[in-house]
Amino acid sequence: MSAESSTTHKAADYDAGTAFLGDWGRFQHQVFFFLSLTTIPNGLTALAIVFLADTPAHHCLVPAHLNLSDAWRNGSIPLEEDGSRGRALLRSKCSRYKLDDLVSFSERGLLPGVDVNLSSVPTEYCLDGWEYDHSVYTSTIITEWDLVCDESWKKPLTSSLFFCGVFIGSFISGQLSDRYGRKIVLFVTTALQIVSTFVEVFSQSWAAFCAVYFFVGLSQISNYVAAFVLGTEILGPHARTLYSTVGVSVFFAVGYMLLPLLAFFIRDWRMLLLSLTLPSCLCMPLWWFIPESPRWLLSQGRVEEAVAVIREAAKTNKIEPPPVIFSPSQKDVKSEKKGTHNICDLLRTGNIRWISITLWLIWNTLTIGYFALSLNTANLHGNAYFNCFLSALVEIPAYILSWVMFRWFSRRMSLFSTLFMGGLFLLLIQLIPASLVYFVITLEMVGKFAVTTAFAIVYAYTAELYPTVLRNTAVGACSMASRIGSIVAPFFIYLRSYSVSLPYILMGTLTTLAALLSLLLPESFGMPLPDTITHMQQFPGCCRKTPYTLTHTDEDHNTGAVKIAHKMHRLNRT
Repeated sequence: MSAESSTTHKAADYDAGTAFLGDWGRFQHQVFFFLSLTTIPNGLTALAIVFLADTPAHHCLVPAHLNLSDAWRNGSIPLEEDGSRGRALLRSKCSRYKLDDLVSFSERGLLPGVDVNLSSVPTEYCLDGWEYDHSVYTSTIITEWDLVCDESWKKPLTSSLFFCGVFIGSFISGQLSDRYGRKIVLFVTTALQIVSTFVEVFSQSWAAFCAVYFFVGLSQISNYVAAFVLGTEILGPHARTLYSTVGVSVFFAVGYMLLPLLAFFIRDWRMLLLSLTLPSCLCMPLWWFIPESPRWLLSQGRVEEAVAVIREAAKTNKIEPPPVIFSPSQKDVKSEKKGTHNICDLLRTGNIRWISITLWLIWNTLTIGYFALSLNTANLHGNAYFNCFLSALVEIPAYILSWVMFRWFSRRMSLFSTLFMGGLFLLLIQLIPASLVYFVITLEMVGKFAVTTAFAIVYAYTAELYPTVLRNTAVGACSMASRIGSIVAPFFIYLRSYSVSLPYILMGTLTTLAALLSLLLPESFGMPLPDTITHMQQFPGCCRKTPYTLTHTDEDHNTGAVKIAHKMHRLNRT
């Protein structure tokens, strides 16, 4: 028997052998809840940079020892127009009047604006550093290392380096998870997240902070993807849909909502980071309550371990398991030659290659929109803590809507409609006068709502399109490819310094184009979850025009596969 048909056989035996557990018992409740809990720390850390690196109001420091009158000390900073607030005049952030001249004017008893025309006084850079407004923050990494003016490029680079870690984590975690197991990767990377966040508290320089922040990004995406795929594989069709669209996403949003609450009470960036390690520590004891994926164990030929997990699940659900759960042929799979799969398989054939490239482009655009809008909350009019909380709050109904759409509607049209709506509202923002600040915030939040809904849909959609033998690797690869978008997302916000509307124009255009691109993807609604590469749905224009259905040839390899596929099809429909 070939490795591929053996894998199909094992997956079919899994569906048939575990049907007695039901779809939504105590075991499924436990897996759903505990795995969802592990995503709360991700919501806290993924966007913590909003407060860790917020830039408070600042201006050049004027040394206290200089012989300046109060009038000249108060008038030592020139006024400049602030483009983000209409034509309002604010104190310059990066220049001051030349102090030698001010001292000379002060000693001669001249007054600014009365005896001296300030427009004729030369200016200079902030040679003595900056004075920061501490009414909002005790300290941030911006005030700690003066990441302003000529050094302001380091702020978006800090976020980009975090997302570089996410990029690498997406690349390696999927393959490690497919090789060594979902559970072990989940908890090892959670431990790494705890350690790296704790070490980050003691950073003595911006470079050291960024080096450790890279590993925070690497670990947090790794445990998120592992938890997502683990729950997808353990839970049945109905519970799987709820988990993949609402479960992990809502708990992530809960963590995101807790972030501004913690930041409101903890205004020092080091203490805030320290507090972020606590939720991850509380997740570590869940090792004893979360099982390994039986479906993955079967794909590795570890039938006895898979049976043990299923029997424990039956005990939890208070159900008597049958004497034989899986077919006897499964017990001899160790002697079979098993094929190994890696990330290269995502590009090996024309069908899977075009599906992968299309999904990578869509994921990339979604990541730009999601993180750019999330990181932009500190720049919106009003209280930064409230704006961040509001940005997190709109995700809750977005995830609920994603579950409704994923449960009852076409996957492809659900993704298209949410992407198109998000792009449309972002493009409308540039048409609104700057004075209507609350209307602009409303449009941005509606755009964030649509992009978040699409993000939740594409996660679950991707897991349905790829087979068991590549599912974790595929989701990790999509996440990895999308990190190009998250790496550049902070610089989209940096474009505000040139034009406030420019980020919205770029994000809106890209999101609208991604909506049109999503129409090329195959439909997976009501179709059985594929177990091998040959069972994937067909990309339009590829060699086979019709969606995959089990054939008599497949039945020769696995006599029960057709009945199981039809049963899964009916379950998805109902």
